Amino acid sequence: QVQLVESGGGLVQAGGSLRLSCAASGRTFSTYVMGWFRQAPGKEREFVAAIRLNGAGTLLRDSVKGRFTISRDNAQNTVYLQMNSLKPEDTAVYYCAAERTIVIHTTVAEYDYWGQGTQVTVSS
Repeated sequence: QVQLVESGGGLVQAGGSLRLSCAASGRTFSTYVMGWFRQAPGKEREFVAAIRLNGAGTLLRDSVKGRFTISRDNAQNTVYLQMNSLKPEDTAVYYCAAERTIVIHTTVAEYDYWGQGTQVTVSS
């Protein structure tokens, strides 16, 4: 069982930055692929980024490439999402997710554990 707690969301102007954190419980954090998803009002939850076990491999959705960076600290059981050059269309609830695998997946159904979400609002 893994418990995930996100933090770092908030209100920011377009062009600004936020850093989301996701703290995981348990001793097996390094065996999980970690992902970030987001869900805007009236829309389905969508993949944003994911990172492999040792942090060497990452995947980002096209619309955030060059602006967002995902990283992890296995010693601290934490995964991060650094978001720069934020746009109003990035507004959503951002969720952290974990999957016990070695392969990065981009679909909601593949992930086993989810956090409660943190709101990110980007004003124009």
